[in-house]
Amino acid sequence: MRRVATLFSALTLASLSWTAGTTAHAATSAPSHPAPSAQGTSVATEEQRAAVRFWTAERLRTARDVTTLPAARTAKLAEPAPTAGERVTVPPLPGPTAPVSAPSPRATSPTAWTGGGLISTTAGKVFFQNASGGTFACSATVANSDNKSVVLTAGHCTVDAATGTGYRNWVFIPGYNNGNRPYGTFAARRLFWDAQYVSTRGNANWDYAFAVMNTLNGRTLADTVGAQGIAFNSQTGRHVHSFGYGGSAAEGNGERLNHCEGDEFADAGRPGSTMWGIDCVQTGGSSGGGFLADFSGGAGYLIGNISVSAGTNEYHPTLGNAALGLYQQAGAA
Repeated sequence: MRRVATLFSALTLASLSWTAGTTAHAATSAPSHPAPSAQGTSVATEEQRAAVRFWTAERLRTARDVTTLPAARTAKLAEPAPTAGERVTVPPLPGPTAPVSAPSPRATSPTAWTGGGLISTTAGKVFFQNASGGTFACSATVANSDNKSVVLTAGHCTVDAATGTGYRNWVFIPGYNNGNRPYGTFAARRLFWDAQYVSTRGNANWDYAFAVMNTLNGRTLADTVGAQGIAFNSQTGRHVHSFGYGGSAAEGNGERLNHCEGDEFADAGRPGSTMWGIDCVQTGGSSGGGFLADFSGGAGYLIGNISVSAGTNEYHPTLGNAALGLYQQAGAA
């Protein structure tokens, strides 16, 4: 079984180099929402190549699963993430043909995903390294974007909220399964997170991030595997699905894609929380995995990412105007 690490206590990184909807028809038609609070890091071309070489089969196998944030973790309060505003949606982008199986019984506990469809190619594992040599794993999902190169993941899978330092050797493997890389390994060329996540030292209301992936064999990520839709300022309280690579033995030790589903409810366990969750929880390694609404046949709309777990519940931050601005900036990178 994989070792599970709590990111905030386990990762201490040295300094890195820094750089400071849409309608249902096209991502470019969205009103502009600048992201003045956007922060992130750029990755040089040679560092991207080195990241792909770095992730050998052995390093993938021994990477430690990053846990979801504990609900009781103390973080400086901030203004709540906006939950109201113009609804903006970007539709899914079809990918390789993946057979869609009959719906499985409702997954009220983490269940292996066997339904095929677009999620089987667009969900994947994230791997990254800290300065002391530790290697770690999270989850992410391809989101349709202007540059066809963006994945949604958790803020705590991209940056140390205690120091504001981003992680290195950051790669995404779509469709990861038992060490297999059916569509290759994509290296990040930019990471974007919300500055409020760092300034509050980890307030989970802002625990979302977008990574911009390099091309592989001359093709963008979305052209290779397709992309899920994404929605901002969307309706809450709906039936949703979550997907991730939990590291428990019951979830396949992080080697397979699992899913949960349920009707959303507001997070009442943290003062000032604007998060929503379901009565099902995936374990370490699922951090950053997608929550999707209007999910059918393996495709849907991303409305958040796995962030906080508490007891038998898991929660996602809402994607409001700040997240929209961050997404648009990533899509233009």
